[in-house]
Amino acid sequence: MNKRNRSIAAATLIVALLSVPSFEPPAAAQNSTISSFLDGLGREPMLGSATAPVWIVEFSDFQCGYCRKFWQDTLPRLKESYIEKGTVRFTYRHFAVLGKPSEQAALAAECAAEQKRFWLYHDKLFENQGRVLFTESHFKRIAAGIGLGSDRFDACLGTGRYKEKIERESATAAYLGGQGTPLFFVNQRLLPGAQPYSLFQKIIDEELRIAKTKR
Repeated sequence: MNKRNRSIAAATLIVALLSVPSFEPPAAAQNSTISSFLDGLGREPMLGSATAPVWIVEFSDFQCGYCRKFWQDTLPRLKESYIEKGTVRFTYRHFAVLGKPSEQAALAAECAAEQKRFWLYHDKLFENQGRVLFTESHFKRIAAGIGLGSDRFDACLGTGRYKEKIERESATAAYLGGQGTPLFFVNQRLLPGAQPYSLFQKIIDEELRIAKTKR
């Protein structure tokens, strides 16, 4: 993320922090752990087993090129090596900081989640990143293309009823140290930026060893 976009992100997140009444103030947060903040946002949408000992949370923006790179290069390897084997669970959270199209893409993904198609819609958004403009008509075309009920999807998108959820997640990411996208937590360990698979592998294996000693 360049300097201009970081400035936009900072301004957006300040507004979010001030405008979401349910967000805990820093004073109250001092006695909370990172895991309590992440738990407070819920576990879905999630890939993998709910009982996996390692939990990765990604805070991401559908317009972010580095986020797309993670989706394209690293996430498939994590799925194959850990998620599909039941040792890692993976949750997606919004860190929508690149303007209105990012917010609208996040809303569209949440509307797809209502029809149990979050991950397919998530994949289509990253697949189309940079090829077409993120507009309402584009979001509706994706929905139709993956078989979503158009009336239900259009009504959801029109109400913007997940706006507060997206603002809360973005504000939480900023409060927990996010200065750009993507941002990851591997259990309670902060991992900012587009990191290589090898670093994820190292941290995950360390966390698995720790979990094994606690049995």
